[in-house]
Amino acid sequence: MTPSIRQMTAADRETWIRLRAALWPNEVDEVHVKDVDALLKGETGFGFVAEAEDGAAVGFAEIFIRPFANGCDSRPVPFLEGIWIAAPFRRRGISTLLVKHIEDFMVARGFHEIGSDALVENHVSQDAHRSWGFAETERVVHFRKLIGAKS
Repeated sequence: MTPSIRQMTAADRETWIRLRAALWPNEVDEVHVKDVDALLKGETGFGFVAEAEDGAAVGFAEIFIRPFANGCDSRPVPFLEGIWIAAPFRRRGISTLLVKHIEDFMVARGFHEIGSDALVENHVSQDAHRSWGFAETERVVHFRKLIGAKS
């Protein structure tokens, strides 16, 4: 199976929300709805869907133009925010097709690099990034400190 890859539009809103929920299941549905609606209205974020021959969505990726990204030289920079392939379709090169489509889409808009990240403990994601041609630039440990009274 060679899926087709295309940019998502408002007609894909419900599918996009469903795909985001599969990738980020700990997020509440209202956040996915709000985020997709904002991406559809804006010009700095894009979603791409991989479709099987029958039109079923088997994967997707989101990219957002960030003001900057750690390890990248250009500003602003496209950033791969997330990529997900349905379990039965993994290890078939679909994520590679999505990343290549995004690369071509961003090059056509004048960009020459894409940033991304993966959790330190997520070795599967790190390996996938390397297979897509990404190079590790740095490792960071993020901290936070709650201050003030909690409501």
